[in-house]
Amino acid sequence: MFEQPVVKFIRRWRIACIGLVAAVFVILAISLSLRFAPLPQRLFPISQQPRLRSCLASPPSPSYIPTNHSRFDWRNVTVKHPVSSLVSLPTAWATPLARIQHVFEQPSQEIEATRKDRQRAVKETFERAWKSYKDNAWLQDELRPISGGSKNEFGGWGATLVDSLDTLWMMNMTENFEFAVSAAFNISFAPETSIEELSMFETVIRFLGGFISAYDLTDCKDSRLLQKAVEVGDLVYAAFDTPNRMPVTRWKPRLAAEGQEQSALSSGLLAEIGSFSMEFTRLSQITGDMRYFDAIVRITEAMDAQQNLTKLPGMWPTEIDIATPDFTKGSKFSLGAEADSTYEYLPKTYQLLQGVEPYGSQYRKMYEYAMDTAIRHTLFRPMVPGQPDILFPSKVHAQDVSSAQRENSLEHLVCFVGGMLLLGGRLFTNDTHIEVGRKVGEGCAWAYKNSPIGIMAEESSLSACPSLDPCEFKGSGSGFTGFSHPVFYLRPEAIESIFYLYRVTGNSSYQDVAWEMFQAIDKNTKTEFGNAALQDMTRQNPPKDDSMQSFWLAETLKYLYLIFSEPELGSLDDFVYNTEAHPFRIPK
Repeated sequence: MFEQPVVKFIRRWRIACIGLVAAVFVILAISLSLRFAPLPQRLFPISQQPRLRSCLASPPSPSYIPTNHSRFDWRNVTVKHPVSSLVSLPTAWATPLARIQHVFEQPSQEIEATRKDRQRAVKETFERAWKSYKDNAWLQDELRPISGGSKNEFGGWGATLVDSLDTLWMMNMTENFEFAVSAAFNISFAPETSIEELSMFETVIRFLGGFISAYDLTDCKDSRLLQKAVEVGDLVYAAFDTPNRMPVTRWKPRLAAEGQEQSALSSGLLAEIGSFSMEFTRLSQITGDMRYFDAIVRITEAMDAQQNLTKLPGMWPTEIDIATPDFTKGSKFSLGAEADSTYEYLPKTYQLLQGVEPYGSQYRKMYEYAMDTAIRHTLFRPMVPGQPDILFPSKVHAQDVSSAQRENSLEHLVCFVGGMLLLGGRLFTNDTHIEVGRKVGEGCAWAYKNSPIGIMAEESSLSACPSLDPCEFKGSGSGFTGFSHPVFYLRPEAIESIFYLYRVTGNSSYQDVAWEMFQAIDKNTKTEFGNAALQDMTRQNPPKDDSMQSFWLAETLKYLYLIFSEPELGSLDDFVYNTEAHPFRIPK
């Protein structure tokens, strides 16, 4: 029987309405899935970010497996020296760590206004240099700040781009952050895209550290950053495919990809072998892949076993044999160049591991033994006007303890020691380390203030007091006896220690110190396109080099910005900073 036309119309109309409603629900579901997908919180200013945390307190299981995206995959390169069994990260946390950061009170309106003005000035300097990099050197390693050109010394994979990701996030430059992440995600780490020889040290601290940090800062929500961290981690891990599983620190990726046999170098630097622990530990924590942690445990075990066998027991020489490995033969010892981050990473890896056994006690023991030796042998009090209460670590040459001879030189690189000792002193309740850290940090601030243009030299010399006690100044001038290397590379180490001094003590006078340092640096290094290294900081209107290393944006300006930020931003109780100032989230 045929339906009446009106009835037929009503039935068809109902069917159409049901279809329309279903389509609306599908569209709404897709929209909601996109809205709440694990993307970076780029729509929220830092002050308004949701408190919900996505970073896991323990490694994921099963472990994260990256998506290939049709790119070269270092996991597919045949392993010649496989590991039969892997050690694993501890899964149970120890007693909560000691508090690192001072409990800050609400400042007055006047102090708060000054802080924000200074913070804004630092950010404007960063924005100016970042814009020049985007406009003139995009996807290259570095901007040339005088000519506006570019250069590649760290793989040619956009070192400044990757190194700056977390600074962009912390400065709340959300659109620039998203633009940079999208570009970084398309970087290929295939061997044919690289320069011939890579420094594994620089690759780890800048690229791997940069991706891990940016991922942690997005509350582990942006899977693109995790993907890239794993890509770099797998590239670095391929350099460990040697007979003794010690890494090739000056590595040729093309030869490795072609299947050529690799061997660790018989002559290497301590910093090159001892500066994997933070990045590889955190990479295992966020992926559940224990290959990375296993790799650095092998290095740590070798260093631990030989720490008492060196010519200056407690410290390792700056030059070592990685192929054996032998950490005992060298006769030069230093907390500065060629060694620095090895010592820096001992308390920081302890903090990243939450002090859990058996690795927590190992890193603590190694740090405390090293610092006992360093405090006894490397420190000197400079003979300068006014008898300021400051100390400097210097190089030591020794065939044995009795023959140890200390230089009275000061390196800019060694200024990180103040921050390291302040952190270690808080972690392990060691007042001596806190006090020595203060004296070293304030010493580096003194070196800035008393240098000809208010900027510290790469290396200088001073006369030393007979002991670590104050002594009368004999001479004229500021107290410097020479500037053996009067360049300034835009380095962060002195400002880094001022950052720790401020965050650990809460003393706002350190903000004033940092502001003076920033003004002197910006005034003397500013160029049309950014800021440039100085050839001779002893001269008024010093000549400039056409060089602006990525750590200017990644470290120097970041530490300055954090000194003038709210204390909860990058808190030392929530994050631990690698040697390139990349904050890694402490699992809790």
